[in-house]
Amino acid sequence: MTDRLVVLIASPLEAEHVDRIRAVDPRIEVLHDPDLLPRPRYLSDHTGSPTTRTPDEEARFLEMLRRAEVVFDFPSGHFRDLAAVAPRLRWLQATSAGIGQFVLRLGLDRTDITFTTASGVHARPLADFCLMAMLMFAKNYALMERDKNAKRWERYCGEELTDKTLAIVGLGRVGQEIARHGKRMGMRVTGMRRSDEPVADVDKLFDRAGLHALLREADFLVLAAPHTPETEGIIGKDELAQLRPTAVVINVGRGALLDEEALIRALEEKRLAGAALDVLRDEPPPHDSPLWDMPNVILSPHSASTVTQENARITEIFCENLRRYLGGQPLRNVLDKKKLY
Repeated sequence: MTDRLVVLIASPLEAEHVDRIRAVDPRIEVLHDPDLLPRPRYLSDHTGSPTTRTPDEEARFLEMLRRAEVVFDFPSGHFRDLAAVAPRLRWLQATSAGIGQFVLRLGLDRTDITFTTASGVHARPLADFCLMAMLMFAKNYALMERDKNAKRWERYCGEELTDKTLAIVGLGRVGQEIARHGKRMGMRVTGMRRSDEPVADVDKLFDRAGLHALLREADFLVLAAPHTPETEGIIGKDELAQLRPTAVVINVGRGALLDEEALIRALEEKRLAGAALDVLRDEPPPHDSPLWDMPNVILSPHSASTVTQENARITEIFCENLRRYLGGQPLRNVLDKKKLY
């Protein structure tokens, strides 16, 4: 690192957070031009609506990339040629936790660039989504909505989450936050992870060999694992067959973890009670996908993790990492390019 650290903000970010980054250290030069970035469609939108830079704007943006040693987020229009257009780049801070497969697809795992993730930022909102979904099924929200639309007023009996079994595949930061929510609701919490080291709020741990046993006990199955070669398709036809007909599947990990065709068949044949899906194999799903019309399926457009506090929390991680980088200390949330998380 030179005496001056050039940092490029490459995705939409509110001015107050850009100012926080500038204030970390006087040695930091922040390059930030909102006119060269996609326009955010909503708060905490890091992708933005499609935008086309004029030749002059593109030249300005490329000059910023050429100078940058650190980049905040992947720069729009320069994913695949990032290493070529940013020859001085040493570290990129992502705004997502699950960037492993993306980095692999782009071939950036073969570069010397260090990638840090937003791991931990989305744990609470994703856990909140899981709790919402479990309560909606326990209280039979589909029945309430159907009767409301029919202007029908008939009392019925719902359920509690107390004493239900919440099974979590993937006990990283998101999975652990989901476990905490489950415990607060009086649930029995089980989970699957590589290590047999005890996890707070988890009553029983299973390894991969015990996956089917975990599934047979589950009232709610939550998928919160990253997408790796080991987790791809981890829940398929045979695994869904282990679940009780009253069980609900919730996926906040990645669409590739779950065989959607097998899930649809199980739902159609009433071998499952329902599903809540924030992530899918194809996003959005095809117009003719049965998932759109199933009353016992909750679909979220990959937005369960997006909340108003997101940019503030990512900026906090980035600012701490900037201090560590300037001080020659290890960075937080470094992506393991082999494990892909």
